[in-house]
Amino acid sequence: MNYEDVLKNAREKFNGSCRVCKVCDGVACRGEVPGMGGKGTGNAFMENVRALDKVKLNMRTIHDVTDPDTSLELFGEKLSLPVMAAPITGTTLNMGGLVTEREYIEPVVLGCRNKETFAMVGDTAIPQFLLDNLDVMKENKAKGIVFIKPWENKNIIAKIKDAESAGAVAVGVDIDACGLVTLNIHGTPVQAKNVEEIKELVKSTKLPFILKGIMTPDEAEMAVQAGVYGIVVSNHGGRVQDWTPGTADVLEDIAKTVNKRIKVFVDGGIRTGVDVLKMLALGADACLIGRPFVTASFGGETEGVELYIEKLKSELKGAMTLTGCKDLNSISQRVIYGK
Repeated sequence: MNYEDVLKNAREKFNGSCRVCKVCDGVACRGEVPGMGGKGTGNAFMENVRALDKVKLNMRTIHDVTDPDTSLELFGEKLSLPVMAAPITGTTLNMGGLVTEREYIEPVVLGCRNKETFAMVGDTAIPQFLLDNLDVMKENKAKGIVFIKPWENKNIIAKIKDAESAGAVAVGVDIDACGLVTLNIHGTPVQAKNVEEIKELVKSTKLPFILKGIMTPDEAEMAVQAGVYGIVVSNHGGRVQDWTPGTADVLEDIAKTVNKRIKVFVDGGIRTGVDVLKMLALGADACLIGRPFVTASFGGETEGVELYIEKLKSELKGAMTLTGCKDLNSISQRVIYGK
């Protein structure tokens, strides 16, 4: 199997919910929620891709870099590359109905484990989905990161305990899901959190706590004050709020505000190893990728996920060589044209 086979197979498994476009930019699927598209006009999804497209790289070829090191340490573990699979839950409901939640997530968890990185798993209005995701982690002895929707704090804390029992290396809340009205319709209301509520969640666990859905420097500062381990600069893939900027547009200012006090992760429109390099140069410590992991799992199961990770790593190494970066610590704004 090659990656082209994965894409071809995925088109069939998506059952029309995703076209598996040559460029996954949100244009063909705009407004298709359920589905893979962005909310409303789809602009926020498309802007994630456009923001990354605007970032140009300085090519450098006079140096001694021949075999760049793409590894890093996170949560006390060594990862082979600065990419993790973003938490996506509800594939059965959102993506054509031909692939069950377990059939989607197990290849992602296994593929990430086999290629020495982390899969993130999440929950939704159907509680069993999170329990199934945690079972997959436990059964496969796979270390992962668990993200929980911004329910009432007592509900979140109970789910954090489940994540701890499953062997999670970190937990978090995707606070950007506070506007998902579909969750309220199911009788499971979500809500924004103030700093004191976030502090309560941080103190409820000994695991590193990550807050996902930060798009402004002032809220990044609030997250720091709440004591989180890290944040994810994210607009939820453009699926919760129309007309936001792209994450690559806001990442630099957020990273400068945080100033290394906590970890800064980012998602949104990242498709290739070159995109990963751009995000690291703008200040991210590591990247999350969502939709392409769904495609890889649907189209090739565990082998498809492994192929995609290897593709990312190869592209990142090539881009690091051509910008003169011997390891991830060498990546800085120096590689970005105009900086």
